[in-house]
Amino acid sequence: MRESSFIKRNLDRWKKIREEPTEDPDEMAERFTSLLDDLAYAKTFYSHSKVTHYINGMASGIFQRIYRNHKGDKGRIRNFFCYILPLLIRKHHRLFLFSFCYFLLFCIIGAFSAAHDETFVRGVLGDGYVNMTEENISNGDPFGVYKGENEWQMWIRIAYNNIQVSMFCFVMGIAFSVGTLWILFRNGIMLGSFQYFFFAKGLGWPSVLVIWIHGTLEISSIIIAGTAGMIMGNSLLFPGTHTRRESLKRGAMEGLKIIVALVPIFIVAAFLESFVTRHTSMPIALSISILVLSAAFIVWYFVIYPIKVQQKGYRLDMEGKLLKPAAA
Repeated sequence: MRESSFIKRNLDRWKKIREEPTEDPDEMAERFTSLLDDLAYAKTFYSHSKVTHYINGMASGIFQRIYRNHKGDKGRIRNFFCYILPLLIRKHHRLFLFSFCYFLLFCIIGAFSAAHDETFVRGVLGDGYVNMTEENISNGDPFGVYKGENEWQMWIRIAYNNIQVSMFCFVMGIAFSVGTLWILFRNGIMLGSFQYFFFAKGLGWPSVLVIWIHGTLEISSIIIAGTAGMIMGNSLLFPGTHTRRESLKRGAMEGLKIIVALVPIFIVAAFLESFVTRHTSMPIALSISILVLSAAFIVWYFVIYPIKVQQKGYRLDMEGKLLKPAAA
């Protein structure tokens, strides 16, 4: 479809979304779902067009209103993070496990490919990054890339970029999960080749102690964002007893709730990368402590705690509302 035809077909609906904002959750969900569909199509066929940025702006606006609504009621915030989100995570635990295994598989493939092809790392990471890192290594500061920018500017830039990547990973789930799987594939290959590059230089253990200070939360969150995208994509593939449209709306809302919850994690990860990772000579015990605490948080909140909440008798109804046990 030509871009002009695409715009003409959807312009009236976009104007209504822009000029007549709503606070109704169902209407917001329906609008957000339709915009995700439009955005995925525009990114595929008109990736550098102004219409893509226009649609992205509207979708971001709805996302911000949803996030603002979560902040507006302290009781709702507590219920959301203590019960609703863990139960939603529990509902999709198998999909979370699949996302992790899928990502890990391509990390291993990336490392294996880098080990057997000297040009692979440059092809994946780019000559500029590899040359810069090799220069830093020769200067005795292999992780100098984390020291060359103001901490506050770096924090804002990295947090914004990570949130944008997670949103894109989620949005691409609209393509029947294929888009999300592609993004996880690319990031897995990049991480595997990136990590092998340092091991090949004899800097494997130091790279773990430095890079994974922030990477534990950051990489985990990207995998979780991929799961959110597949929740939405699978709702299209497997609508069950619902219409495909209704199933998509439910899947989009479930995935969006997970993405909203990742925002503070990305902010913390960006803080660690900007203010902590740059101190490459910190005591090993401190570095390990941060790694262990980050990993423990991810395992506890996304694996153990959801099971415990479910075992206590908390449930979600068909509309995603919290049902407390009789004794609670």
